[in-house]
Amino acid sequence: MYAGFNRWFNQQWQSIGLAHLVLVPLSWLFGALVVVRRTLYQYGILKSYHLPVPVIVVGNISVGGTGKTPLVIYLVEQLKQLGYTPGVISRGYGGNSIGEVLATSDPIAFGDEPVLIAKRTDCPVWVNANREEAGRALLQAHSACNVIISDDGLQHYRLKRDIEIVVINSKHSFGNLQLLPAGPMREKVSRLAAVDGIVDMGRVGLKAIMPEEALPPVFAMSLHMQGIFSLDEKTKTSLTALKQQYVVAMAGIGHPERFFNFVKGLGLNCEYRAFNDHHAFTQQDFAELQEKTLLMTEKDAVKCRQLTLNNAWYLPVEVQIDAQLMLLILSKLAKSKI
Repeated sequence: MYAGFNRWFNQQWQSIGLAHLVLVPLSWLFGALVVVRRTLYQYGILKSYHLPVPVIVVGNISVGGTGKTPLVIYLVEQLKQLGYTPGVISRGYGGNSIGEVLATSDPIAFGDEPVLIAKRTDCPVWVNANREEAGRALLQAHSACNVIISDDGLQHYRLKRDIEIVVINSKHSFGNLQLLPAGPMREKVSRLAAVDGIVDMGRVGLKAIMPEEALPPVFAMSLHMQGIFSLDEKTKTSLTALKQQYVVAMAGIGHPERFFNFVKGLGLNCEYRAFNDHHAFTQQDFAELQEKTLLMTEKDAVKCRQLTLNNAWYLPVEVQIDAQLMLLILSKLAKSKI
């Protein structure tokens, strides 16, 4: 039922239709609450808190996946190479636990994205819906950490930030440009004018949405396959080998069509199965697929490793992005107290 409900909303968010007669008034209420809440933080009526190290927020202004987690991993790796000791904080969407996340942590308890980040980066990761508490706990446990990256949390104004990077997909993210629940927007697109940088996965440009002179620097980002790995990571396979098999591509991510379109480009004999973002996979999900070749995202693989799957593979990706993004971040960090 939830999956059908979610699909219905995603369909409504792509255009303006009859459903908006009911949903738009709710969006006005949501928008008013967003403005009031942000204003209360701006004027100090609601208290926000500084951490003793700089904070980089990687977030978005719409619901659904836009590529935040691969960008967080990229930033951690880049900062490490430049001599920083970064840590990552996250809400841990889909999980019900708080605390430090390790590569071996249960993604059902802590969320799939934090476990993936911990596995890929080998840096401190802490989960708590209260980002300020997450940051303080991480710094107490890892005193050498000198910069915090918040995976999501653009609207979490309780935590002050030194740098705001918004990840968008200009091809899919904005839908009908309406605020929730009439559209996919957490905030109006005008919020983009206040951030430090925009990372765009869509590559179609933002001119139709906002005047170019009102935008901060925009950086195009793409994801590239690193290989094809088994879920236990003991073996790799080749694209040639996969082309000789019938493959079921599956994705439990925001905008699964992005993954499916990528797989289509590989030229595989394939069928496609989409699940809700952060879907908690069980053995039952694969009951009729045991004899088939499975291909999934790395985020989904994190949740499926504890299952018994005979022929399952995943595609880890890496970010390619203009080096000017890191120059922007470094210039901002240089102005912060470390």
